[in-house]
Amino acid sequence: MKSLIDKIARQALYRMDSERAHNLAIMALKSGIPLAHPQPSSKRLKTICAGMVFPNPIGMAAGFDKNAEAANALLRLGFGFVECGTVTPKPQAGNPKPRLFRLEEDGALINRLGFNNDGLVAVRQRVKLRAGQGGIVGINIGANKDSADRVADYETGVRAFGDVASYLTVNISSPNTSGLRSLQDRGNLSELLTRVLSARNEVARRKGVPIPLFVKIAPDLTEAALSDIADEALDKRIDGLIISNTTLSRTGATSRLAHEKGGLSGQPLFERSTIVLAKMRLLVGPAMPLIGVGGVNSTETALEKIRAGADLVQIYSGMIFEGTCLPGRIVEEMGAFAQREKLSSLRQIRDTHVDDWAARELA
Repeated sequence: MKSLIDKIARQALYRMDSERAHNLAIMALKSGIPLAHPQPSSKRLKTICAGMVFPNPIGMAAGFDKNAEAANALLRLGFGFVECGTVTPKPQAGNPKPRLFRLEEDGALINRLGFNNDGLVAVRQRVKLRAGQGGIVGINIGANKDSADRVADYETGVRAFGDVASYLTVNISSPNTSGLRSLQDRGNLSELLTRVLSARNEVARRKGVPIPLFVKIAPDLTEAALSDIADEALDKRIDGLIISNTTLSRTGATSRLAHEKGGLSGQPLFERSTIVLAKMRLLVGPAMPLIGVGGVNSTETALEKIRAGADLVQIYSGMIFEGTCLPGRIVEEMGAFAQREKLSSLRQIRDTHVDDWAARELA
């Protein structure tokens, strides 16, 4: 059941432009208004992943808090971790408006924002100011649209945030920056990983502690491309993969706005992203951490990501449609599920449906 505050907020926000509504949501979170009252996470939900200890496996995906303005407020909603960004070296305005669309009947969003953000100097300062406040806050880094050397932009991002972020995510899968997804091609990916890992290791030596590094991939990949990515991820020993970004596919979308250009997220992405997740789990084996993203809007969809191979699960569009109480509700219901099934950890159900999902064809 949605809370009264969620219902009122949803009605008000749905009357305005999608991007303006998003900006108001960030302002409300920054203001300190209590938008939800989640219960503490059950000890059964504690998750150890890439050397980090998460109070629960539910995270806020990158794209919501692009400029690291509301990380603490998001953690107070019940999230076990928050990923801010995508952040590029230089500030950039992104693509022309309108560029964010709600497909209400599909429970989906289409965005073609184009890495609009305040740039690494401003965002680094915000992240640095919350040092010592606790909670896992990762930074998702990207390349500027006009960059002459996009791999160098990722190196710059690693050096800027490696000493202040809980972990780093290299975003090479947004469909809204022309040519960016070509960095997933094996030759380009090999060079990228070699260079960003070198930068990461340099910062880690200076910092004196490990800095987990994830790579976020697209759901619109062939079986051969997934195999290549898995091989490179294993060969370069990255800390994990995030699966997946938004899709260019419109399968399952029926809204009149489905024709809009950009990446589709939300409910129609669940099946495709979960198939890719399971296929990748089989390719990389049981040890590599995987974060499942795409179409999670309930406790059952979150649990199914874990059954399909995810160690952690992120949400974004689901909270837009279900409200700010969603993360706390999922965490509470997950705890009840774990207790009912007598699970000491959700790791006990990980991969239980992986073969079924991996056997499905990518439409």
